[in-house]
Amino acid sequence: MKMLSRMALGATLITLAAGGQALAHHGWSWAESEQTELKGTIEEISMSPPHPSLEVRDADGTLWQVDLGNPNQTERSGFTGDTAETGDAITVLGNRNTDASRAHMKAVRITIEGTNYDMYPERIAAD
Repeated sequence: MKMLSRMALGATLITLAAGGQALAHHGWSWAESEQTELKGTIEEISMSPPHPSLEVRDADGTLWQVDLGNPNQTERSGFTGDTAETGDAITVLGNRNTDASRAHMKAVRITIEGTNYDMYPERIAAD
């Protein structure tokens, strides 16, 4: 019986640890607090969970990973897999990774052909 309790405790601890990593991944702790703007061209669109993302090439040739909101947030913003295509020009307002060596940011708003798609409207700095 003691062995079964220890196994259950171990499984619970592993589950909690994995859940903590998921929360950290989806949080904002890895991103700078200041918002920046990225202009470029969409190279790839992924609408797969846990969050849709884009690959955007900037004018300098750097390929950026741009995380959007979770699938429901992204859809509520009006952005779907059919909204844009590879090759489309895009402007991303978001928070970049605190590790400046990584071309990675979390979008709060994307703009395509003059239309704004607000993933996190409550986080958008004053226009």
